[in-house]
Amino acid sequence: MLLYVTLGSNDISRAQGFYDAVMPVLGYRRQRESDEEIGYAADGDTRCRFWVVMPYNQRAATIGNGSMVALHAESRAAVDAFHAAALAHGGTDEGKPGLRSFHASFYAAYVRDPDGNKLSAVCERPE
Repeated sequence: MLLYVTLGSNDISRAQGFYDAVMPVLGYRRQRESDEEIGYAADGDTRCRFWVVMPYNQRAATIGNGSMVALHAESRAAVDAFHAAALAHGGTDEGKPGLRSFHASFYAAYVRDPDGNKLSAVCERPE
């Protein structure tokens, strides 16, 4: 359904340090970069599906109340690694890794990036 997602940043260098540490644990890596944006994708994907950008209108990036991007994780260990990498690279905890009530195998962790954008990593495989 989604072609790609963008999140705003006020400091692309800081965001790059965060996302370069967090995205590889989920199987994504930085594929594109410029002074205004960085793009991440899985190897072999034809395009970046996740972008962090300086706002086009050159105003300050702000977070959305109620907005969150949930990223697919192949395993519960990947969710754990995502959470640990995020906290080690300037992110803040919004919910430690664990099972959630959405269904019996919904294992997720929640963080905010250094700009305040909310992210989640989710594994729905039973283990």
